[in-house]
Amino acid sequence: MSETTPIVETERVGSVLIIRLAAEKTFNALSNAMRDGLAAAFGEAVREPSIRAICLTARGPAFCAGGDLNALNEVRKDPWAVHRRFRDMGRWLLPMLRIEKPVVTAVRGYAIGGGFSLALLGDIVVASDTAKFRASWMRLGILPDVLALYTLPRLVGLAKARKMFIAEETLSAEEAKALDLVTEVVPDGGLDQRALELAQSLAEGPAEVWGLTKLILSRTFESSLDDMFLFEGLGQVVAMGGPEFESRLGATLRKEAMTPSIGDLLRAATKKKPGAP
Repeated sequence: MSETTPIVETERVGSVLIIRLAAEKTFNALSNAMRDGLAAAFGEAVREPSIRAICLTARGPAFCAGGDLNALNEVRKDPWAVHRRFRDMGRWLLPMLRIEKPVVTAVRGYAIGGGFSLALLGDIVVASDTAKFRASWMRLGILPDVLALYTLPRLVGLAKARKMFIAEETLSAEEAKALDLVTEVVPDGGLDQRALELAQSLAEGPAEVWGLTKLILSRTFESSLDDMFLFEGLGQVVAMGGPEFESRLGATLRKEAMTPSIGDLLRAATKKKPGAP
């Protein structure tokens, strides 16, 4: 790959920003350049209000092979270098988790270790029938990272997460779907189009309301009942003062058909065959 070739590509399709991992030769490993590219791309998505949804996908036969082992080998004997590496991960990882916009991830081939974690950061995860999700950290003798210790137990429960970590499990796309880690499994050739369709559907709905919802939802296990009640009330002040609530409430009161909700749009997209008009 030449120095002028972007390692993370971005493309606008209407109000959707496609962020594409583009280091095929390394199976999109999370190198320093890849991390910097993700930081820049998600920074753009956070700053630009006309971007209403994100579609995270990848070039090549694998979604992401996890950490860059050569980079890890260079820093492993210096504890401060390791600390700085994982501290600096927050520049791109935390904005991905906290972004107040819908995120769809499209996974084909292997999502290993940190790549598995990366896939789980999507609000919607679309997997091709070739996808494999591997919790491989114990094989290397390191802790699960890229927020897997935070996200996976919340998604599947502590017992299942413990088993997946200690057994170094590899899940097929269908097995991941059975655990609700994957929203939909599609033929490999239709993956990118289906993921984009879902992102566009989310962008057309009340994307900002969902963004605020997931911001508060992410605090539910760490917050008290009183705190969550407070967050809920403050969030409703914002949502009820917005144009989405005004138009949808008005349509309901007038007994008119309202524009489809996010749920309506997702159900419609899920029923539609990949590539269908």
